[in-house]
Amino acid sequence: MRKKSGDTVSSPAKPAAKRGSGIVDQKIYDSVLKAVMSQRLPPGTKLTEASLCELFAVSRTIVRKAIQRLAHDHILELRPNRGAIIAQPTPQETREIFAARRAIEAAIVPLAAANATRAQITRLRQIVREEHASFHSGDHAKWIRLGGEFHILLSDSAGNPVLTRFLRELVSRCSLIIALYQAPGKTACPNDEHEQLIDAIAAGDAALAVRMMDQHLLDIERALRLSDDQHEVDLAEILDIA
Repeated sequence: MRKKSGDTVSSPAKPAAKRGSGIVDQKIYDSVLKAVMSQRLPPGTKLTEASLCELFAVSRTIVRKAIQRLAHDHILELRPNRGAIIAQPTPQETREIFAARRAIEAAIVPLAAANATRAQITRLRQIVREEHASFHSGDHAKWIRLGGEFHILLSDSAGNPVLTRFLRELVSRCSLIIALYQAPGKTACPNDEHEQLIDAIAAGDAALAVRMMDQHLLDIERALRLSDDQHEVDLAEILDIA
């Protein structure tokens, strides 16, 4: 059950309280997620309850809701005696996540080649056009999101919802890893590779599509930079707090 006035502290929080605590914790969630996906919050950055309460003028109850959601979605890690930090996947964890994703997508692609409808192929091509537009407009966060959406839609066309459910978590974690560790000048999920995958699937060439997908995911993993030094950040500036 949502709490109302008891969830807020100080007069600046009153407008948010009228909208409901769910709206406020969603705002915190969205602000942190956008900052991470835009590469403005580096891995390992500490987010304290006190700092978020102050920045958003809300109570710890609301902040904790947002933090728990971010942790559930692997955006934050909750560490004993350290509180919440921006997720910091290790090189080994990254390799394991990408290995699992290659295995899942190797099972998905032949099914997509056999089952994808014309409408699904058309939608995949539309997503690629949207990717292209977001890349050239400089919207890095949207570009990463659309890259993940492409792979989920491709999985939907395979017709196996269990595989799609597994893939959703892997794509979510890979998208975070790409946002955190993509090296400057490198591109994850290049549009031409997605277009070539669509062509192979539309032609029903499962063997080619599997090889292309495996190479595609390997290329994404190799473009990551996993040893950046950390630096201090200004949360108020990064989270766009007025």
